[in-house]
Amino acid sequence: MSARIIDGKALAASVRASVRDEVSVLAARGIRPGLAVIIAGKDPASQVYVRNKLRACEEVGVHSELLAFPADVSDATLIGSIEGLNRDPAIHGILVQLPLPKSLDAARILATVSPAKDVDGFHLENIGALVTGQAGFVPCTPAGVMRMLAQENLPLAGRHAVVLGRSNIVGKPMALLLLQKDATVTICHSKSSDLAAITRQADVLVAAVGRAKLVTADMVKPGACVIDVGVNRLADGSLAGDVDFASVKEIAGLITPVPGGVGPMTIALLLVNTLRAARLAAGERA
Repeated sequence: MSARIIDGKALAASVRASVRDEVSVLAARGIRPGLAVIIAGKDPASQVYVRNKLRACEEVGVHSELLAFPADVSDATLIGSIEGLNRDPAIHGILVQLPLPKSLDAARILATVSPAKDVDGFHLENIGALVTGQAGFVPCTPAGVMRMLAQENLPLAGRHAVVLGRSNIVGKPMALLLLQKDATVTICHSKSSDLAAITRQADVLVAAVGRAKLVTADMVKPGACVIDVGVNRLADGSLAGDVDFASVKEIAGLITPVPGGVGPMTIALLLVNTLRAARLAAGERA
């Protein structure tokens, strides 16, 4: 029997609708959440992501501003812009679109964003909060995955979760969030030996390595929940995830598609984080 497909697009629409309602409530009190997006260079994928984020803001009533810079922009210019946004009361969230041009000091630039406006969850203060189980902003993609698992009422306590990938953006925070739900977590990466032997133990398998169709049916435990975070452009221009969807869906119990799975949830959680930042700035509990 084929796996049940987790419809991230439908869930994201539900989350966006909830955000839209809450934004309207804030608007009645004279508060409009605001998001500033910074992009440097002309990376085609980044430009698509930014357009999608700005469109999502417009749909739910969140004010958005785009600050676009050439690829040869200096660290000082970007940092100065971020410092200005940190002081701007109309901006509650600041997003620096990654990857930045290699000439820039990405760590220094991300560290300039106020932790209270770091809706991407990349500032060291928010990372530290995640590690220690404190309240903070959580990176949007892992947070979106957790929403999907919760929506499916998938029990995590005592289950074995395997995360493929150890990036600061997805892999590491994903592992920490699963650990907070009492899952037993294994992180795999490019140096892991006998990868298939490890992934076949997973009750929940999260693939986030950026290698098209890396996970095949023989690497999946029957009935497992398979979450595909990867988005890869194939030679024919089509998109594929890190999971070989066609074969794995015949083995897994639950699976996310690409596109239409995790991607829409990432943007939905960005809106959730921006709304929360606006509430906190207004002195509300969020």
